[in-house]
Amino acid sequence: MASPTVVFTDRSHGNLAVGSVDVDDRRRAVAETPWTWLHQIHGSRVVVVTRPGEHAGVKADAAVTATGGCVLAVQVGDCAPVALVADGVVGVAHAGWRGLAEGVLPATVDAMRRLGAGPITATLGPCIRAGCYEFGVDDLDRVAATLGEGVRGTTSVGTPALDVPAAVRASLGGVGVTDLVDLGVCTACSADHWSHRARAEGERQAVVAWM
Repeated sequence: MASPTVVFTDRSHGNLAVGSVDVDDRRRAVAETPWTWLHQIHGSRVVVVTRPGEHAGVKADAAVTATGGCVLAVQVGDCAPVALVADGVVGVAHAGWRGLAEGVLPATVDAMRRLGAGPITATLGPCIRAGCYEFGVDDLDRVAATLGEGVRGTTSVGTPALDVPAAVRASLGGVGVTDLVDLGVCTACSADHWSHRARAEGERQAVVAWM
């Protein structure tokens, strides 16, 4: 069975934002095989990749594959980058608050299971954390209505916040994925990562996975 590789990039890997200058060179430095990168729309569409580079640039927020050598990637500033691994199947998902509310993670898990995945292990990479993520009450109510009251958090100054890791855990737990490793890094606090919310940075890190 092919062994999975998962990489969560940071500033040391360079800017991996779609369309940035020389981004192809930076992609090859991480993995030489053509990438399936996505035009992310904060939705729940998942693409199934059967050959290297298939679906590159399509509108979607997650990709899965059961084919060795297919490099999957999503780019993030503060949204949650989630890697999912099972025997013979891997997936990546871009989970912003809208995508979480729309079910991007259950959709990714479902697509993996359709490819024959058994038990799935998920890893949550660097993303913004509740202490730095002040959130509108109406939108917070929307996420809580879907994923439960546990997604409500408080910022460091005491205002309402979205707890993105709690939302990821609740969303995955709802479809039976309870093996979740959280790397525990806040993009707003980390000097090694970019943050759109905290510093209005346009650069992006990525999660990249392949077998």
